[in-house]
Amino acid sequence: MSHIRRTLPLLGRRSGVCRRQTGSPPARTSSSSGAGLVLRSQSTDVYQNLALEDWIDANVDLQQRRVLLLWRNRPAVVIGRHQNPWAECDLPAMRRAGIPLARRRSGGGTVFHDLGNLNLTFFASKKAYDRQRNLKVVTEALRRLRPGLDVQATDRFDILLNGRYKISGSASRLSRKSSYHHCTLLHSADRSALAAVLRPSCPGIHSNATPSVPSPVANLLDHAPSLQWEELLDALAHQYNAEFSLSAAPTLVNPADESAFPGLGRTAAELRGWEWTFGKTPKFSVQTLLDLTDGRPSARSAARLRMEVKNGVIESCELDVAADWLPRRLSGELGGVLVGERFCRQRAAAAVTALLRAESGELQNRLRSLCDAVLSVTG
Repeated sequence: MSHIRRTLPLLGRRSGVCRRQTGSPPARTSSSSGAGLVLRSQSTDVYQNLALEDWIDANVDLQQRRVLLLWRNRPAVVIGRHQNPWAECDLPAMRRAGIPLARRRSGGGTVFHDLGNLNLTFFASKKAYDRQRNLKVVTEALRRLRPGLDVQATDRFDILLNGRYKISGSASRLSRKSSYHHCTLLHSADRSALAAVLRPSCPGIHSNATPSVPSPVANLLDHAPSLQWEELLDALAHQYNAEFSLSAAPTLVNPADESAFPGLGRTAAELRGWEWTFGKTPKFSVQTLLDLTDGRPSARSAARLRMEVKNGVIESCELDVAADWLPRRLSGELGGVLVGERFCRQRAAAAVTALLRAESGELQNRLRSLCDAVLSVTG
């Protein structure tokens, strides 16, 4: 991005003062209605960038100024505040690929992030919240860059290319006085990775969690091969200033700098934690059939699994297995040891270890088959 300032801007606090990077005495923020900031995060860590959103929302006086934050992440899957990760993404595939999962504060659906996807977050007062106007910044910038591009914002606050392909999705969060609206913009994302991870881990989930709505997607680079990153970032900053009558120079910020963003590290750690990422999942149940075998083609069976999960923890677990394949006491014991455990493969595996060690021979083989089938459901 040309003409980027590399100093920390005066981020006006809600107290009416702000800190300078040098640690000099606090300066009063401007009360001008035209005050605005265009920030570009230097981090590509999804948790740091989501925490930066929280920090800006909590610390910048959004009654006095607007803020546009531009940010990109290394590969990650980001789910909405009210979503179920086991229903939205392939957790085993993500573990194998080293792709982290993050739950954001806003609602909406699941998205795949990588360095080919740009995220834009529009911060404003609650009164000034206007998602269509924010999306107009994006569509107008693209039309000015490449007049041949057919880009339109929809009533669902997506942006479609050629009336069909989704290149941007939106989500938002409103507080008592402030708001932010963030959207993606697919420039050159890895669509094969996106398709590989955005599919359910667990069959048979029943939940009131917000489901994602699948859509055909495209990259801008597929239809505008010469569109460069710096060109796109400059155009978006320019159009943002034009739309809101601002004169904000783009500024690089580093969310890992605790002197500039005190407390942000704690927020990032919270966003990384199991309690937030999985434990905030709305209550759900699992009802599915499990295929069983003890290694012999002639010795196959099936089990019906019914589970209730709240706050990511198994509240009840019932297993119906043919009594001539496995004694009911063992299937009952397995269900019992899982109650109170996290709906998590590693924790569930540790819970059944002692149960497996207590058996031997054919019973152990069949119990292990049942354990493996149940563990596969937990992702």
